[in-house]
Amino acid sequence: TQSRSSAASDVYKRQILPVRDYEEDKFIFFSTSKGVVKKSALTNFKNVRANGVIGLDLLDGDHLINVEITDGTKEILLFTTGGKCVRFNESNVRAMGRTARGVRGIKLKDNQKVVSMFVADEGNVLVCTENGYGKQTKLDEFRLINRGGQGVIAIQCSDRNGDVVGACQVSEKDEIMLISDGGTLVRTKANGISTVGRNTQGVTLIRLAKKENSVSYTHLTLPTI
Repeated sequence: TQSRSSAASDVYKRQILPVRDYEEDKFIFFSTSKGVVKKSALTNFKNVRANGVIGLDLLDGDHLINVEITDGTKEILLFTTGGKCVRFNESNVRAMGRTARGVRGIKLKDNQKVVSMFVADEGNVLVCTENGYGKQTKLDEFRLINRGGQGVIAIQCSDRNGDVVGACQVSEKDEIMLISDGGTLVRTKANGISTVGRNTQGVTLIRLAKKENSVSYTHLTLPTI
């Protein structure tokens, strides 16, 4: 999927979605770092040129966080660097054309941005912070609200924790890989991470050296043998 800002040089590839059939009742759901969300019919992307087509018109300084294929009835979760989360039904977002800019998904405070978006499924919500802490929380604790608000606390962003770097949904059989900006990599089983309430700090996920930050994570769904 390509996104476009006001400068042509800012066009870059961000996400790959495997699509076999362009069904009439399917949509592509977009989210950006500035809290904008957009839903566009999958059929709008049926005839794509070799150099791509515009899927989302971005404001300066904004960039695409994630895209998902939905059916118009899914629940969406957005997570911010400030530890907030909003969960809403995608029916609250009307379908728009390819070049539309979208609508507000979550209201952000100064210097905060959206870092993760996913479609609600079975499993707990895992939140990770830049200082190597995180936790699981049951999905039911994130109540369904309207889009556009500030959301609810997903994790406490204390001095100990730092900002949120990402969130995803996991099952007890999944594994998580975390990596720091110093090259430290840790692989851990999801069922070894504490499940606690939303308004808590969590536990250590990766031990970091001084001035080292957790910068990325990967969710591993292992095959059933």
